[in-house]
Amino acid sequence: MNLDHLRSFYMTAKYKSISKSAKELHLTQPGLSMQIQNLENEIGVNLLERSYRGVELTEEGKIVFDYADKMLSLEDNLQIHLKNLQGKRQPLLIGSCKSIGEYALPCSIYTFKQIYEDIEISLELNNSDTVINELKEKHINIGIIQESNIDNEIISIPILSDRLVLVGGYDQDIDKVTLDELLSLQLILREEGSATRNILKNHFKNSNLDFENLNVIYSLNSQEAIKNSISLQKCFSFLPEVSIRQELRSSNLKKIDVSGFNIEFNYYIAYRKNYTLTKYEKIFIDFLSSPKRCFCY
Repeated sequence: MNLDHLRSFYMTAKYKSISKSAKELHLTQPGLSMQIQNLENEIGVNLLERSYRGVELTEEGKIVFDYADKMLSLEDNLQIHLKNLQGKRQPLLIGSCKSIGEYALPCSIYTFKQIYEDIEISLELNNSDTVINELKEKHINIGIIQESNIDNEIISIPILSDRLVLVGGYDQDIDKVTLDELLSLQLILREEGSATRNILKNHFKNSNLDFENLNVIYSLNSQEAIKNSISLQKCFSFLPEVSIRQELRSSNLKKIDVSGFNIEFNYYIAYRKNYTLTKYEKIFIDFLSSPKRCFCY
Protein backbone atom coordinates (compact mmCIF):
# COMPACT_ATOMS: atom_id res chain seq x y z
CA MET A 1 0.00 0.00 0.00
CA ASN A 2 1.32 3.42 -0.97
CA LEU A 3 1.57 5.49 2.22
CA ASP A 4 1.49 8.77 0.28
CA HIS A 5 -1.89 7.76 -1.16
CA LEU A 6 -3.06 6.70 2.30
CA ARG A 7 -1.99 10.07 3.77
CA SER A 8 -3.86 11.91 0.99
CA PHE A 9 -7.03 9.99 1.82
CA TYR A 10 -6.53 10.52 5.57
CA MET A 11 -6.03 14.29 5.28
CA THR A 12 -9.00 14.65 2.93
CA ALA A 13 -11.25 12.75 5.35
CA LYS A 14 -9.89 14.77 8.27
CA TYR A 15 -10.59 18.13 6.62
CA LYS A 16 -13.69 16.86 4.78
CA SER A 17 -12.44 18.86 1.81
CA ILE A 18 -10.28 18.07 -1.20
CA SER A 19 -9.24 21.71 -1.59
CA LYS A 20 -8.12 22.13 2.04
CA SER A 21 -6.29 18.81 2.03
CA ALA A 22 -4.56 19.59 -1.28
CA LYS A 23 -3.36 22.91 0.14
CA GLU A 24 -2.06 21.24 3.31
CA LEU A 25 -0.23 18.54 1.32
CA HIS A 26 1.04 20.97 -1.34
CA LEU A 27 -0.70 19.06 -4.13
CA THR A 28 -3.03 20.09 -6.93
CA GLN A 29 -6.66 19.06 -6.46
CA PRO A 30 -6.60 16.76 -9.53
CA GLY A 31 -3.36 15.19 -8.27
CA LEU A 32 -4.88 14.58 -4.83
CA SER A 33 -8.05 13.10 -6.34
CA MET A 34 -5.94 10.78 -8.49
CA GLN A 35 -4.04 9.49 -5.42
CA ILE A 36 -7.29 8.75 -3.58
CA GLN A 37 -8.68 7.02 -6.66
CA ASN A 38 -5.54 4.88 -6.91
CA LEU A 39 -5.95 3.88 -3.25
CA GLU A 40 -9.61 2.97 -3.78
CA ASN A 41 -8.67 0.89 -6.83
CA GLU A 42 -5.92 -0.87 -4.89
CA ILE A 43 -8.13 -1.98 -1.98
CA GLY A 44 -11.29 -2.41 -4.10
CA VAL A 45 -13.76 -0.22 -2.14
CA ASN A 46 -15.08 3.34 -2.28
CA LEU A 47 -13.74 5.35 0.64
CA LEU A 48 -15.34 8.77 0.16
CA GLU A 49 -18.69 10.11 -0.92
CA ARG A 50 -18.22 13.34 -2.83
CA SER A 51 -20.80 16.14 -3.06
CA TYR A 52 -20.97 19.92 -3.40
CA ARG A 53 -20.76 20.11 0.43
CA GLY A 54 -17.41 18.29 0.51
CA VAL A 55 -16.62 14.67 1.22
CA GLU A 56 -17.91 12.13 3.75
CA LEU A 57 -16.51 8.75 4.73
CA THR A 58 -18.27 5.60 3.54
CA GLU A 59 -18.63 2.74 6.01
CA GLU A 60 -15.54 1.15 4.46
CA GLY A 61 -13.82 4.54 4.57
CA LYS A 62 -14.37 4.81 8.35
CA ILE A 63 -12.56 1.51 8.87
CA VAL A 64 -9.66 2.51 6.61
CA PHE A 65 -9.49 5.94 8.29
CA ASP A 66 -8.98 4.34 11.73
CA TYR A 67 -6.22 2.11 10.43
CA ALA A 68 -4.65 5.01 8.52
CA ASP A 69 -4.46 7.01 11.73
CA LYS A 70 -2.43 4.24 13.40
CA MET A 71 -0.25 3.48 10.37
CA LEU A 72 0.66 7.08 9.65
CA SER A 73 1.41 7.69 13.33
CA LEU A 74 3.80 4.74 13.27
CA GLU A 75 5.47 6.11 10.15
CA ASP A 76 5.91 9.53 11.79
CA ASN A 77 7.44 7.92 14.90
CA LEU A 78 9.75 5.85 12.72
CA GLN A 79 10.99 8.98 10.94
CA ILE A 80 11.62 10.74 14.26
CA HIS A 81 13.52 7.72 15.60
CA LEU A 82 15.67 7.49 12.47
CA LYS A 83 16.45 11.21 12.64
CA ASN A 84 17.59 10.77 16.23
CA LEU A 85 19.88 7.92 15.19
CA GLN A 86 21.26 10.03 12.36
CA GLY A 87 22.36 12.62 14.89
CA LYS A 88 19.78 15.31 14.24
CA ARG A 89 18.78 15.08 17.91
CA GLN A 90 21.60 14.18 20.26
CA PRO A 91 20.71 12.16 23.40
CA LEU A 92 22.21 13.33 26.69
CA LEU A 93 21.60 11.18 29.78
CA ILE A 94 22.53 12.74 33.12
CA GLY A 95 22.52 11.14 36.56
CA SER A 96 22.24 13.51 39.51
CA CYS A 97 22.02 13.43 43.27
CA LYS A 98 18.63 14.55 44.56
CA SER A 99 19.79 17.60 46.52
CA ILE A 100 20.73 19.58 43.42
CA GLY A 101 18.82 17.54 40.84
CA GLU A 102 15.39 18.31 42.31
CA TYR A 103 15.95 21.98 43.05
CA ALA A 104 18.86 23.91 41.50
CA LEU A 105 19.54 21.90 38.34
CA PRO A 106 16.23 22.14 36.40
CA CYS A 107 16.77 25.85 35.61
CA SER A 108 20.23 25.07 34.24
CA ILE A 109 18.86 22.33 31.99
CA TYR A 110 16.11 24.66 30.79
CA THR A 111 18.64 27.40 29.95
CA PHE A 112 20.91 24.89 28.21
CA LYS A 113 17.98 23.56 26.17
CA GLN A 114 17.13 27.08 24.97
CA ILE A 115 20.63 27.33 23.48
CA TYR A 116 21.00 23.75 22.19
CA GLU A 117 17.54 22.74 20.97
CA ASP A 118 18.73 19.61 19.17
CA ILE A 119 19.95 17.89 22.35
CA GLU A 120 17.48 15.46 23.94
CA ILE A 121 18.11 15.56 27.71
CA SER A 122 17.08 12.90 30.24
CA LEU A 123 17.73 13.32 33.98
CA GLU A 124 17.79 10.43 36.47
CA LEU A 125 17.85 11.14 40.23
CA ASN A 126 19.57 8.95 42.85
CA ASN A 127 21.83 9.44 45.83
CA SER A 128 25.47 10.32 45.10
CA ASP A 129 26.90 6.84 45.73
CA THR A 130 24.41 5.35 43.25
CA VAL A 131 25.27 8.01 40.65
CA ILE A 132 28.98 7.18 41.02
CA ASN A 133 28.25 3.46 40.62
CA GLU A 134 26.15 4.19 37.53
CA LEU A 135 29.16 6.06 36.09
CA LYS A 136 31.53 3.18 36.82
CA GLU A 137 29.13 0.63 35.37
CA LYS A 138 28.86 2.80 32.21
CA HIS A 139 25.10 3.18 32.53
CA ILE A 140 25.56 6.96 32.37
CA ASN A 141 28.45 9.14 31.18
CA ILE A 142 27.81 12.31 33.21
CA GLY A 143 26.97 12.51 36.91
CA ILE A 144 26.28 15.37 39.29
CA ILE A 145 27.12 14.55 42.89
CA GLN A 146 27.70 15.92 46.35
CA GLU A 147 31.05 15.37 48.00
CA SER A 148 31.28 11.63 48.33
CA ASN A 149 33.68 8.72 47.98
CA ILE A 150 35.14 9.86 44.65
CA ASP A 151 38.10 7.68 43.61
CA ASN A 152 40.73 7.90 40.90
CA GLU A 153 38.44 6.37 38.26
CA ILE A 154 36.33 9.54 38.25
CA ILE A 155 37.13 13.10 37.19
CA SER A 156 35.12 15.69 39.13
CA ILE A 157 34.74 19.44 38.58
CA PRO A 158 33.21 21.66 41.31
CA ILE A 159 30.11 23.55 40.15
CA LEU A 160 28.36 24.84 43.28
CA SER A 161 29.05 25.40 47.00
CA ASP A 162 26.45 24.61 49.64
CA ARG A 163 26.17 23.83 53.35
CA LEU A 164 24.18 21.51 55.56
CA VAL A 165 21.84 23.31 57.93
CA LEU A 166 19.64 22.14 60.78
CA VAL A 167 16.01 22.70 59.84
CA GLY A 168 12.74 22.57 61.73
CA GLY A 169 9.13 23.58 61.24
CA TYR A 170 8.53 27.32 61.18
CA ASP A 171 6.48 27.15 64.39
CA GLN A 172 9.43 25.77 66.36
CA ASP A 173 10.18 28.08 69.28
CA ILE A 174 13.96 27.63 69.15
CA ASP A 175 16.44 29.48 66.93
CA LYS A 176 19.74 28.18 68.25
CA VAL A 177 20.92 25.00 69.99
CA THR A 178 24.11 23.82 71.64
CA LEU A 179 25.68 20.48 70.82
CA ASP A 180 24.17 18.91 73.95
CA GLU A 181 20.73 20.23 72.97
CA LEU A 182 21.22 18.89 69.42
CA LEU A 183 21.71 15.38 70.80
CA SER A 184 18.27 15.51 72.42
CA LEU A 185 16.39 16.57 69.27
CA GLN A 186 14.41 14.02 67.27
CA LEU A 187 16.02 13.85 63.84
CA ILE A 188 14.92 12.49 60.47
CA LEU A 189 17.90 11.99 58.16
CA ARG A 190 18.61 10.85 54.62
CA GLU A 191 19.21 7.14 54.08
CA GLU A 192 22.51 5.27 54.43
CA GLY A 193 24.59 5.80 51.27
CA SER A 194 23.36 9.33 50.65
CA ALA A 195 26.08 11.98 50.45
CA THR A 196 24.10 14.25 52.78
CA ARG A 197 24.30 11.65 55.53
CA ASN A 198 27.97 10.89 54.74
CA ILE A 199 28.93 14.58 54.94
CA LEU A 200 27.23 14.86 58.33
CA LYS A 201 28.98 11.70 59.56
CA ASN A 202 32.37 12.98 58.40
CA HIS A 203 31.84 16.31 60.14
CA PHE A 204 31.09 14.51 63.40
CA LYS A 205 34.15 12.28 62.98
CA ASN A 206 36.46 15.23 62.20
CA SER A 207 35.08 17.06 65.25
CA ASN A 208 35.76 14.00 67.46
CA LEU A 209 32.03 13.52 68.02
CA ASP A 210 30.04 10.30 67.91
CA PHE A 211 27.43 10.34 65.14
CA GLU A 212 25.65 7.45 66.83
CA ASN A 213 24.73 9.73 69.72
CA LEU A 214 22.26 11.59 67.50
CA ASN A 215 18.60 10.78 68.18
CA VAL A 216 17.68 9.61 64.64
CA ILE A 217 14.11 8.34 64.79
CA TYR A 218 14.05 7.16 61.16
CA SER A 219 15.59 7.72 57.73
CA LEU A 220 14.05 8.58 54.37
CA ASN A 221 15.41 8.58 50.82
CA SER A 222 13.36 11.61 49.81
CA GLN A 223 14.09 15.18 50.82
CA GLU A 224 10.51 16.16 50.06
CA ALA A 225 9.27 13.51 52.48
CA ILE A 226 11.71 14.75 55.12
CA LYS A 227 10.58 18.36 54.65
CA ASN A 228 6.92 17.38 54.94
CA SER A 229 7.64 15.35 58.06
CA ILE A 230 9.50 18.08 59.92
CA SER A 231 6.97 20.76 58.96
CA LEU A 232 4.12 18.69 60.43
CA GLN A 233 5.90 17.11 63.40
CA LYS A 234 8.19 18.28 66.18
CA CYS A 235 11.19 16.86 64.34
CA PHE A 236 14.34 18.26 62.76
CA SER A 237 16.74 17.39 59.97
CA PHE A 238 20.06 18.36 58.42
CA LEU A 239 19.43 19.33 54.78
CA PRO A 240 21.41 21.10 52.03
CA GLU A 241 20.54 24.79 52.04
CA VAL A 242 19.95 24.82 48.28
CA SER A 243 17.08 22.35 48.75
CA ILE A 244 15.12 24.47 51.25
CA ARG A 245 15.33 27.95 49.73
CA GLN A 246 11.66 27.99 48.70
CA GLU A 247 10.45 26.75 52.09
CA LEU A 248 12.51 29.41 53.87
CA ARG A 249 11.04 32.14 51.67
CA SER A 250 7.49 30.87 52.18
CA SER A 251 8.07 30.46 55.95
CA ASN A 252 7.26 26.74 55.96
CA LEU A 253 10.63 25.85 57.47
CA LYS A 254 13.25 27.68 59.51
CA LYS A 255 17.00 27.32 59.95
CA ILE A 256 18.27 26.62 63.45
CA ASP A 257 21.82 27.57 64.32
CA VAL A 258 24.00 24.89 65.92
CA SER A 259 26.81 26.38 68.02
CA GLY A 260 30.19 25.57 66.48
CA PHE A 261 28.71 23.81 63.44
CA ASN A 262 29.51 24.98 59.91
CA ILE A 263 29.22 22.12 57.41
CA GLU A 264 30.20 23.32 53.95
CA PHE A 265 30.57 21.12 50.86
CA ASN A 266 30.57 21.24 47.05
CA TYR A 267 28.58 19.72 44.24
CA TYR A 268 30.56 18.30 41.33
CA ILE A 269 29.97 17.31 37.74
CA ALA A 270 31.73 13.99 37.17
CA TYR A 271 32.67 11.56 34.41
CA ARG A 272 34.94 8.54 33.93
CA LYS A 273 38.64 9.28 33.58
CA ASN A 274 39.21 7.00 30.58
CA TYR A 275 35.99 7.97 28.79
CA THR A 276 36.08 10.18 25.69
CA LEU A 277 33.24 12.68 25.97
CA THR A 278 31.01 13.27 22.98
CA LYS A 279 30.84 16.78 21.58
CA TYR A 280 27.56 17.52 23.32
CA GLU A 281 28.59 15.96 26.63
CA LYS A 282 31.64 18.23 26.66
CA ILE A 283 29.45 21.24 25.78
CA PHE A 284 27.14 20.43 28.71
CA ILE A 285 30.03 20.00 31.17
CA ASP A 286 31.58 23.30 30.03
CA PHE A 287 28.19 24.99 30.36
CA LEU A 288 27.47 23.66 33.86
CA SER A 289 30.91 24.66 35.14
CA SER A 290 30.54 28.20 33.75
CA PRO A 291 28.72 31.30 35.14
CA LYS A 292 26.04 30.85 32.42
CA ARG A 293 24.59 27.79 34.18
CA CYS A 294 21.76 29.72 35.94
CA PHE A 295 20.88 27.45 38.89
CA CYS A 296 17.41 27.80 40.46
CA TYR A 297 17.37 29.52 43.83
